[in-house]
Amino acid sequence: MNLNLDKIDSVEIMPGYHGKLIHAETMSIAYWNVDKNAAVPEHSHMHEQVMHVLDGDFEFTLDGETKTYHPGDIVVIAPFKKHSGKALTPCRLMDVFSPVREEYK
Repeated sequence: MNLNLDKIDSVEIMPGYHGKLIHAETMSIAYWNVDKNAAVPEHSHMHEQVMHVLDGDFEFTLDGETKTYHPGDIVVIAPFKKHSGKALTPCRLMDVFSPVREEYK
């Protein structure tokens, strides 16, 4: 499979979270453009997740501990761990999920 990110349509998964989604056999990748102040409420899921901040400042809470992350920062989120986040500035994020996020298809 060969793809070009510029040719993938963006989908607003939740208010302020515009994602370009790629699904492989065992994982999903989401490239997010996140509006300033857009928040994702606390949740958990069965997927292991790796979040990479590409641009902006993103406040992220994992298991009750809140930190602000900046470009280059990476967070590894184990399955079923509660987490939430908020864009303090406009942000670009990349998330990798395993297994595939079927609800994002």
